[in-house]
Amino acid sequence: MYLTAEKKQEIFKKYGKSETDTGSTEGQVALFTFRINHLNEHLKLNRKDHSTQRALLRLVGKRRSLLDYLKDRDIERYREVIKDLKIRK
Repeated sequence: MYLTAEKKQEIFKKYGKSETDTGSTEGQVALFTFRINHLNEHLKLNRKDHSTQRALLRLVGKRRSLLDYLKDRDIERYREVIKDLKIRK
């Protein structure tokens, strides 16, 4: 499995407030970004995998919603997350 519990804790430790803070917006965006990157690599090899493509689009939409929420609440945190994760905007 590509996303182990240790990898999740590492992501939340780096981008969230702590490794147990799984509900922070920054942590969720970082986790979605990791999953999106993984699905992109999968789709490069398996072009006809439509269920994965649909899952990728759903994840991108969820990440976009969280980023819009963060942008409305705290623009500085939004800019920091965009820069750290290298998300184009």
